[in-house]
Amino acid sequence: MNERARPGQPRRRDRLVQPHDHDPYRPKGKLSDPTGCPTCGAAFREGRWTWRTAPAGSPEAVCPACRRIQDDYPAGYLRLEGDFLGEHEADLRGLIEHVEERERREHPLKRVMAIREEEGGLLVTTTDAQLAHAIASALHKAYRGDLESRWADDENLLRATWRR
Repeated sequence: MNERARPGQPRRRDRLVQPHDHDPYRPKGKLSDPTGCPTCGAAFREGRWTWRTAPAGSPEAVCPACRRIQDDYPAGYLRLEGDFLGEHEADLRGLIEHVEERERREHPLKRVMAIREEEGGLLVTTTDAQLAHAIASALHKAYRGDLESRWADDENLLRATWRR
């Protein structure tokens, strides 16, 4: 339908649905450019976080990834299960670390928070849902198995399970 207003009629604004971002770690306002993270050394430059350091005397703000780590509030959960895990745990951990390193090189907010042993498997928590998805996809591509992913509709969260 045409959104343009006809002469003498007000423009309808009820058709534009604004996406609602439920990420509590997204900054509410705009950060100064550059802003440095005192925890990890990343810098907010040109509208995104990078690994380039901020100049001395720049404003400081803890980046969203460091805040998630401090609060122990992951955006991604990946559970690894199955007999294959016991036989190949070192290889699986190596793949997880490799994917994280590749992603984190370009995106400082994509980090693995922890890899914890739990009853019947491993739980990988990440600061970014897309990183958890990338790790799960790499595991599935390299070792096959079954992969289930559930994205939460109301927040930036992924829960995935890989088993073999």
